[in-house]
Amino acid sequence: MLPRHVAVVMDGNGRWANKRHLPRAAGHKAGVNATRKIVENCAKKGVEALTIFAFSSENWNRPESEVSSLMSLFVSTITAEVKKLHKKNVRVCFIGDRSRFSAKLQQSIAESEELTRDNTGLQLNIAANYGGRWDIVNACRQLAAAVRDGSVALDDIDEQLFDSSVCLSEMPAPDLFIRTGGEQRISNFLIWQLAYSELYFVDTLWPDFSDDDFEASLDWYAGRQRRFGKTGQQLIDDQAMQSN
Repeated sequence: MLPRHVAVVMDGNGRWANKRHLPRAAGHKAGVNATRKIVENCAKKGVEALTIFAFSSENWNRPESEVSSLMSLFVSTITAEVKKLHKKNVRVCFIGDRSRFSAKLQQSIAESEELTRDNTGLQLNIAANYGGRWDIVNACRQLAAAVRDGSVALDDIDEQLFDSSVCLSEMPAPDLFIRTGGEQRISNFLIWQLAYSELYFVDTLWPDFSDDDFEASLDWYAGRQRRFGKTGQQLIDDQAMQSN
């Protein structure tokens, strides 16, 4: 069983650098290689969507020098990688509040989305200046404005309508969530969308996350029984009915 949508918190870049007595920026650069590998793996295996947490809304609280190096790396990585992704039929999309980014970075983001928008392979969603609470509040604002304007009745707001107002509403919710680095929390990432995702935590620091580590996560996922509120026996009965 292959997940249609994989979401990843790429944690451990700074600790990887610290262990090697390198500046934290070196860890972030090393993390780009791990990101490239998982994108290639997902595309090769036929995963429909990969969503990566590149920069959270809380990351602005890090030292100014680190934020600055992250922004520079962001621009250079987009510039270097987007044409390669385009050739591999990958569609690149960004989620989050991009208004705080520099004009140069906003332009790079817009150009990468425009270049790849008609691609039909893997959809790579990059969460940048994104927070799950921001996402939910933003959806509430949209729906409140719709009620105020009369285009939506208050009683019409349900889970389905709310779901259509958050990021990534046009695709299935993540089936598999991966977090590297040993922490076991979602850290304000896709709070609404991860409601029924399988959560996989691994101690490996992100720059060291290998093809074998990704295979291990897929094997673990394949062994899960996704019940969505049903009993295990109900799932067995449903599968039996489908096979008849």
